[in-house]
Amino acid sequence: MPESSLPVKGTLPEGAATEAEASKKVREMFTQIAPRYDLLNHLLSLQFDRLWRARVASRLCYILARRDALVLDLCCGTGDLAFALARAGNARIIGADFAHTMLVRAKQKSAALAAGTSENSGVLVNFFEADALRLPFADASFDLVTTAFGFRNLSNYESGLREIHRVLKPGGTIAILEFTEPPEGLWGDLYRWYFCKVLPKIGGLISGQAAAYKYLPNSVARFFRPPELANLLSGVGYESVSFSVWTFGTVALHTAIRPATTPKSS
Repeated sequence: MPESSLPVKGTLPEGAATEAEASKKVREMFTQIAPRYDLLNHLLSLQFDRLWRARVASRLCYILARRDALVLDLCCGTGDLAFALARAGNARIIGADFAHTMLVRAKQKSAALAAGTSENSGVLVNFFEADALRLPFADASFDLVTTAFGFRNLSNYESGLREIHRVLKPGGTIAILEFTEPPEGLWGDLYRWYFCKVLPKIGGLISGQAAAYKYLPNSVARFFRPPELANLLSGVGYESVSFSVWTFGTVALHTAIRPATTPKSS
């Protein structure tokens, strides 16, 4: 994990030297693991990923309850957070990701849910293929932008926050759910042993993509601590920045607001 004095600009998969190379490698990685992505998410997190997404939706229900609200789930993968948001209220949900194979599975799941007869019947999310650093949406479009376990994979974190800021309406909310490293101690050591030694082996064996599941713990170790990400949010221009750390310090939910008015330049 980098020290605060060594700022992290963006993800850097093995073999990548530039932002463009990092972005390309991340896209290729998620394209390859898409067939087993959902299975491994649930298995490797011991089903906690379902709880985390449901908790995010619950925390944001004051926005999701509004029929006039428009929500973007960024780096949406196969759509699990987008579906949780849709189930939690009346807002219109849009999912966006730059890995085509992930979106194919998300659209299949959306169609099945919309046509189903279960309690999830009628859940419909629209999905678009889009790069988080160059979104094809107009300024001030969304009341809420969320991302779960995807922000860490951006090749430039500040650029990502600025692009989200651009598409948020004044007064709109950003919510980032990400892995973080637990504090030192017995639990933290046990977690790191599982996350760095066991998880990559299981993920690589089931997916056939060992490099992707080696990348996961490396990217988390390299990512910001929650206070550091909070500082970056404030530095980019968000206000009311806060974060909550869950599940023994292994995940954190950051929320912030785009100011309702733009400060006048001096």
